Amino acid sequence: MKQEGDDGRLFFRGLRNRSHEKMKLRKRKSTLYLSPRKSTERRGDLLGENIYLVLFTIALRICNCFLVQTSFVPDEYWQSLEVAHHMVFNYGYLTWEWTERLRGYTYPLIFASIYKILHLLGKDSVQLLIWIPRLAQALLSAIADIRLYSIMKQLENQQMAKWVFFCQLCSWFTWYCCTRTLTNTMESVLTIIALFYYPLEGSKSMNSVKYLSLVALAFIIRPTAIIPWIPLVFRHFWQEQKKLDLILHQFLPIGFVNLSLSLIIDRIFFGQWTLVQYNFLKFNVLQNLGTFYGSHPWHWYFSQGFPAVLGTHLPFFIHGCFLAPRRYRILLVTVLWTLLVYSMLSHKEFRFIYPVLPFCMVFCGYSLNHLKTWKKPALSFLFLSNMLLALYTGLVHQRGTLDVMTHIQELCYNNPNKSPASVFIMMPCHSTPYYSHVHYPLPMRFLQCPPDLTGKSQYLDEADIFYLNPLNWLDKEFHSDSTLPTHLIIFSILEEEISAFLISSNYERTAVFFHTHLPEGQTGSHIYVYERKLKGTLNRR
Repeated sequence: MKQEGDDGRLFFRGLRNRSHEKMKLRKRKSTLYLSPRKSTERRGDLLGENIYLVLFTIALRICNCFLVQTSFVPDEYWQSLEVAHHMVFNYGYLTWEWTERLRGYTYPLIFASIYKILHLLGKDSVQLLIWIPRLAQALLSAIADIRLYSIMKQLENQQMAKWVFFCQLCSWFTWYCCTRTLTNTMESVLTIIALFYYPLEGSKSMNSVKYLSLVALAFIIRPTAIIPWIPLVFRHFWQEQKKLDLILHQFLPIGFVNLSLSLIIDRIFFGQWTLVQYNFLKFNVLQNLGTFYGSHPWHWYFSQGFPAVLGTHLPFFIHGCFLAPRRYRILLVTVLWTLLVYSMLSHKEFRFIYPVLPFCMVFCGYSLNHLKTWKKPALSFLFLSNMLLALYTGLVHQRGTLDVMTHIQELCYNNPNKSPASVFIMMPCHSTPYYSHVHYPLPMRFLQCPPDLTGKSQYLDEADIFYLNPLNWLDKEFHSDSTLPTHLIIFSILEEEISAFLISSNYERTAVFFHTHLPEGQTGSHIYVYERKLKGTLNRR
């Protein structure tokens, strides 16, 4: 009987073992037992998000790129593309900031690399030199948009992430800036991606080494990029238990590596050791010499700059500030801190506060998420108001300075049998791009406007002297016909004042380009191109 009982137990134990083996086999074969994350990865992810969302964002930013055909500020060319063109093709013009070593070569090196590859492939046409860098910047901005969506999905949920993502994509100022080759654009991109790795409460992607490396890179590209990160880094340091380890193993090594990289790059291109970050901060912050390019009252960012940049997002931002959980207070502190610091500097521009705009979108998203009755009208209002402003500023406002460069390209490539042309741009200095948008060693000149670095009183640059008495300046500058350029480019507002010179020197207006509906100062509504004609062929319009 004992033997039979033992055999029975062995029999049922064997059945149980075989049952377990079968279940294991089923578990290995069936996708039903996979975790949700692995199942999602099998469907296809990119940058940790749904591939269709990523491709949509990239496609949108590419469309964004081609729908921005206007100029914003000179720095989008003169601190990036013009420098890159000079680095690769050995001709062009470098502004005084490069001779004084206030700017570093790290950011232009990105575009110089693109130019060099195009040159080696024999594809360095002027159109590719213009658009490929902007498309590269658009791609980086798309990655930043995805990272903003990802961090909000981690901190909250997919629904909240969608509203923040919507606010980011339909922001008119983001649309206007995110595909431009501005250091502020790269600063904004690096800030968003760094925030993805920043140790916020609830984040699943926190990585101190990565976020600190991105902040250091942003500082190298534009030293004022450190301003928004001062409260964020201080908070990280305050909450860190092992403060000494954070300093010795992360802050100092990352800072040393990035600063060394910057020093080496600038040593190669300047030919001497230069700490451009110190020179930049000394000029713009300590000496406050940026006022040479204009100054505004201390409250300008609060009364004009910030409301204009936010646009119709402003009421949603204010509403969201009262709704957002306490853990987002650090983001609001960062926005206010940045506005206060920049308010202490006399020279103010809209683009300076662009890097904190994504922080504001978090609060706008909270506002939309909590709207119930008025949600659809609010979404329609937000989308349409931003879309109209984005399309106007991207396609209409201040487009003439780019259109006229296309005309100059035609002088180089479409008239090979004509005598060599020369161009004088008689407009406020740096109004147009330069050789990066011509890509031909055409003799060109523009009115210079370097600031006074010697401390002279009553200092006037070349552009100032010209606009005091344009006709007198032209008579002195061009004392003989042989020194006259073949083409003059002016704003319409200047035409009447120098008409006597144009007639006596046999110039004829050959092209007109619309520029803006809002002319101010020395900037006119249209741009005129004048060509010098032989006396026998003159046919004045």
